[in-house]
Amino acid sequence: MNYYLNALKNYAIFTGRARRSEYWYFALFNIIFVFIAIMLDKALGTTFTIQTAAGPINLFYGYVYIIYNLFVLLPALAVLVRRLHDVGKSGWFVLICLIPIVGSIWILILLCTDSIPGKNQYGLNPKGIGNYDEIDQVGEYLDK
Repeated sequence: MNYYLNALKNYAIFTGRARRSEYWYFALFNIIFVFIAIMLDKALGTTFTIQTAAGPINLFYGYVYIIYNLFVLLPALAVLVRRLHDVGKSGWFVLICLIPIVGSIWILILLCTDSIPGKNQYGLNPKGIGNYDEIDQVGEYLDK
C-alpha cells in the first residue's frame, strides 16, 4: 500500500526511476480500487446505459469509476514513465503501446525487466545495486 501512496504523492514527478515492485504494487492496488469503484457504481445505481436500436445496453461502470480513473491517470502515467527510466528507456517509449498487440507485449516485457544496475541517464538505481562509485564520490565530497 505504501508504493500506491508514494505514487500518488509523486503524481507529477516524471524524472527518476521506479523499481518493479513500486510499479506492480501500484498496478495491483489500482486494479483493486477499480473493482471497488465498479461495485460502488452498481450499488449506487450510477452505471451508464446506452440506448441502441436493439434496446438499452447497461455498462458495468459509471460516475465513480470515471472519477477514480481521472484521479489516478497522472500518477499512473508518472510511475509508468519512471519504470521505463529504470530499464533505460525514455518516457516517450510508452507510445510504443500504439502499435497493436506487439507494442503492448513489448511494454509488458519492459515492465517485467530488472533494473539496470548502477546509475543511468535518469538517476541512481533505486535498489542501490551498482551505486558504489556514486556513494564513494559522495563520501569523498563529505570528507572535504
